[in-house]
Amino acid sequence: MSERKVLNKYYPPDFDPSKIPKLKLPKDRQYVVRLMAPFNMRCKTCGEYIYKGKKFNARKETVQNELYMGLPIFRFYIKCTRCLAEITFKTDPENTDYAMEHGATRNFQAEKLLEEEEKKVQRDREEEELNNPMKVLENRTRDSKLEMEVLENLQELKELNQRQAQVDFEGMLCRHKHLEEQERRRQEEEDERETRDMLERALVKRLRDSDSDSDQEREDGRERNVQICTSEKPTDILTTDRPTDAKASGPPPPGGEASPGGDLGEEPPPPARPVQSEVSVPKATSSSVTAQASSSQPIAAQNGSSLSLLGAYSDSDDSE
Repeated sequence: MSERKVLNKYYPPDFDPSKIPKLKLPKDRQYVVRLMAPFNMRCKTCGEYIYKGKKFNARKETVQNELYMGLPIFRFYIKCTRCLAEITFKTDPENTDYAMEHGATRNFQAEKLLEEEEKKVQRDREEEELNNPMKVLENRTRDSKLEMEVLENLQELKELNQRQAQVDFEGMLCRHKHLEEQERRRQEEEDERETRDMLERALVKRLRDSDSDSDQEREDGRERNVQICTSEKPTDILTTDRPTDAKASGPPPPGGEASPGGDLGEEPPPPARPVQSEVSVPKATSSSVTAQASSSQPIAAQNGSSLSLLGAYSDSDDSE
């Protein structure tokens, strides 16, 4: 079995290439090629827009009796995508472009039209200068004025560029950084000052609160002392059970311990004793109010005198 991709072909010994007949083809023969639309166009038959880059199966032929500096010019035939009308265009080596021939109109060729218009104006001017010398002088004067205006504009642009070139951008950046640093420091100082003021206000408020608390405590202490002084009435000591003093109550009776109210068999004391005890009671009471329970000895003496007074009153009642 032979190879599919043959690299070397067999030539017999009696092979003569001159005996191979040459294929005679017409010069205007057409080839089918695949191409893309070289520019935007619009069909004249149906008005369909054909955009640049759209692919077609075109027929290609060489234009007879038309050359540009020895280069052949080719013609292409395509069909409209909507109405199947035939559209033809050919190469334009002079302008390195394509030229529309038949079946459509080219769109968006403003630049090309402008160039053609400039070329036409230049051609007309040259024709006028050949026949009219005054026209040549006018054209030269106009050209000199335009040249002077262009030079003035160019000089202004140069001065502007030099003015911008003298600007010290590094200095501007340094100054900008310095200003930013100053602004940052100022902000930091303001923040520190505000923080210090807040701390001082908080400290003053705390001191005021502590002073008010101490004043309140002093007032409460005074009120408590006043209440204690006012609550201890002279007769409160009569209701408290405290041991009597030996000097105030006298020696106990031989029969046993003396009761708080006194025994019935005890002899009544002399009349001067109750009077003296009655007189001594207010003194003891006044001394107890002024002393504010500073020592226990005056209170004990006061209690003893009051108990002896109760015993004297009870003995007097029994004697009656």
